[in-house]
Amino acid sequence: AFKQSNALASHERVHTGDRPFRCALCGKAFKQSNALASHERVHTGERPFACRTCGKAFKQSSYLAVHQRAHTGERPCRCEACGKA
Repeated sequence: AFKQSNALASHERVHTGDRPFRCALCGKAFKQSNALASHERVHTGERPFACRTCGKAFKQSSYLAVHQRAHTGERPCRCEACGKA
C-alpha cells in the first residue's frame, strides 16, 4: 500500500513503461522527475555534490559516495571465494 497517490503513480510507471518526464534538450524520457533532473546535469555540466575532503565534485550523490571510499579505505565488495575486497 502507498501512503500518497503520487507514490502509487510513480510505482505504476514501472509496469506501464510510461515516461512522462522528457528532457527539453535531447528528448530522452524518464519515469521519474528526479531521474530527469539528474540527467539534465549531463547538458549543464552542473556538479552539485562535492567531496569535503578533496573538493572533487560530482553530478550524482551516488558517485560522490563511491569516491569517498578512496579517502576512507572502505571496500564493501568482497569475494566470497577468497575474501579479497
